[in-house]
Amino acid sequence: MQIDGACHCGAVSFTAEIDPSRVMVCHCTDCQVLSGAPFRAVVAAPIETLNVTGPTKRYIKVAQSGNRRAQVFCPECGTPLWATAPENPTSVIIRLGCVRQRAELKPAVQIWQHSALPWVNDLASVPGSPQQQAFLPAVLPRGG
Repeated sequence: MQIDGACHCGAVSFTAEIDPSRVMVCHCTDCQVLSGAPFRAVVAAPIETLNVTGPTKRYIKVAQSGNRRAQVFCPECGTPLWATAPENPTSVIIRLGCVRQRAELKPAVQIWQHSALPWVNDLASVPGSPQQQAFLPAVLPRGG
């Protein structure tokens, strides 16, 4: 499947070819911290299918195991784009948040579930709104 995406400010855009059956959710603590979210949804693409327009910056993350991964992001807005081996990469792990077709890419597997936040499976029961609304306190103050 051909996908395309961009960072939040539009300075970086890309296309890639992916296998939609290889979409996964990662609950590792590194993904939580680096994404600013409780998990990260990703999909692999062969490096030769990735076409990028615009400048990127990378940060080399060293895992507890000692493995090194280049975290690639937009130097202007900071949007996380993909990760890859820092030297001689053969694939990229694309962050679904910046992929235009993300609604079509249902995860097939979850990894690092021992690090999953305990409430993540309860989100369907949390009240919500189709758009942003002000937070309403559980108890309104007296007199107003």
